[in-house]
Amino acid sequence: MSPEQRKKMIILMINMFIAIGSFGIIIPILPAYLMSIGEGGTAAGLMIAIFAGAQLIVSPIAGKWTDQYGRRKMIIAGLSGLALSMFVFYFSDSIAVLYLSRVIGGIGAALLIPAIFAYVADITTMDQRAKGNSYISASMSLGIVIGPGIGGFLADFGLKVPLLVSALVGVVAVIFSALVLKESMGADSHIPEESPEPMIKKVGQSFSKPYFIPLVITLVMSFGLMAYESVLGLFVDNEFGATPKDIAIMVTTTGIVSVVVQLFAVDRIVRRLGEAAVLNIFLGVAAGGFLLSLFASSYVMFFVVTTIIFFSTSILRPVLTTLISKLAGNEQGFAMGMNNSYMSIGNVLGPLLAGLLYDVHITYPFILGLIVLIITMFVSITWKGRRNPLPAIK
Repeated sequence: MSPEQRKKMIILMINMFIAIGSFGIIIPILPAYLMSIGEGGTAAGLMIAIFAGAQLIVSPIAGKWTDQYGRRKMIIAGLSGLALSMFVFYFSDSIAVLYLSRVIGGIGAALLIPAIFAYVADITTMDQRAKGNSYISASMSLGIVIGPGIGGFLADFGLKVPLLVSALVGVVAVIFSALVLKESMGADSHIPEESPEPMIKKVGQSFSKPYFIPLVITLVMSFGLMAYESVLGLFVDNEFGATPKDIAIMVTTTGIVSVVVQLFAVDRIVRRLGEAAVLNIFLGVAAGGFLLSLFASSYVMFFVVTTIIFFSTSILRPVLTTLISKLAGNEQGFAMGMNNSYMSIGNVLGPLLAGLLYDVHITYPFILGLIVLIITMFVSITWKGRRNPLPAIK
């Protein structure tokens, strides 16, 4: 990449890191905070589902807006929404208002994420696309890893301090982007304004797109990963007597692995094998991880299995985004919006269904993930065989 491309990528990575990290900051204090206002697990689950649900509903519209009004405006609007949601969270102790803050945050994420990936598509060549998307995915993973650690540290100064710091950092990100970030779309690239269409209709339109199967795989991967993550702590505590420290070490380590892989390995693997082959191989690796999780007899073995699963998904995420982007042509905003929507569907359904199945039997979420991934792998192989695969990057 040229120095100018690197500069723009760094700005985008900082924005994505702040967006994801600011949400991660509240994770350590959320259970105690909800208990302090007389709420519990149901409220915690709803806050996750509401955020993802709002993101799901708005993402298709946000994708179109990204194409119509430009990436920069949507990035600034998304960061503003996330900052506002944290201020609402900080200044209220009403659970109804907290739910509202999650709606605002979900809308902010829906505006931000497809705009950032569309911006990457604008400033990179086809050969550079995988590397660019892997950098953005790495910044997301880094935010997931570092955010909770910062939140745990800040909570020593007060239970709501992480919320205020998150909101203030969000404001800084808005100002920073407004001053530094330039629009990536050419003057002749804007799509004429159209009347907003219902989200369901937009999802229906995606069925006929050449990137529909990668969208489905994105949904399934998000479903499986969120289902796995949602019961991870409960499972290792119940099966192996793991302490909160053990769980923290596991989550942090797997997050670091994801960051390293996305920064240094994804581009090399894609250049050697091509997106389609990488997709099938690492769907198989992820399925193998879910299978091994059923036979893990110790915390250490389960730790290794979890690392394998996160390793495979850390490769699949940027590869899927790149594949969708390459197949989208001039519909980058719409495609990235649909990518965000399908991911949000998985983020909503995964934890909800995993929680229900976990209460029936603690291994059922892993069995479900295994079955779904195997089916998806065969769908991906069939899809690859029925179309000319994208060539490996030379």
